[in-house]
Amino acid sequence: MSREKIVQTWRESEEQVVWQGRFITTKQRGNWEYVSRARNIRAAVILAIDSDNHVLLVEQYRVPLGRPALELPAGLIGDTEGSEGEDALEAANRELEEETGYRAGRMESLGEYFSSPGMVSESFTLLRAHDLTKVGEGGGVDDEDIITHRVPLSDLPAFVAAKRAEGLAVDVKMLLLLSPYLLGLA
Repeated sequence: MSREKIVQTWRESEEQVVWQGRFITTKQRGNWEYVSRARNIRAAVILAIDSDNHVLLVEQYRVPLGRPALELPAGLIGDTEGSEGEDALEAANRELEEETGYRAGRMESLGEYFSSPGMVSESFTLLRAHDLTKVGEGGGVDDEDIITHRVPLSDLPAFVAAKRAEGLAVDVKMLLLLSPYLLGLA
């Protein structure tokens, strides 16, 4: 069976905005279609492991999936009016407290990453939260209804499997924590 050859035209084409909303933009460059964040908004993702080797995870309903997802705490950087110059560390501190009720004594940047580079140009900065202190209830803002889970790292594979069995989606960034188990290194 032969496959029809697809002629790649993106190299010779200009990027075109097909549609833009408040948070996302669909674009086309030649025959390549993709999505980006509007207004150069980025995301901060927080790896928060406390002194007892428990990781903080969040569970929240995700409209595109039509179900709740299990994720690392995260949020957008510079997404509100007047916060356009917000720093990733500022956003991570704000989001960690809003979503989980924990405050970090120190936040460390672990670099910039791209979640699905063949389809989405969005990047996120991964940050490690150190010296955690419980300062509030968490749960997010407005109607986010975020549930915080404090999970022993040693129980993580079983916890994720149980949540998956309940019907939750599991965010790809969870592989950061699951990879030692998946590779047989733990």
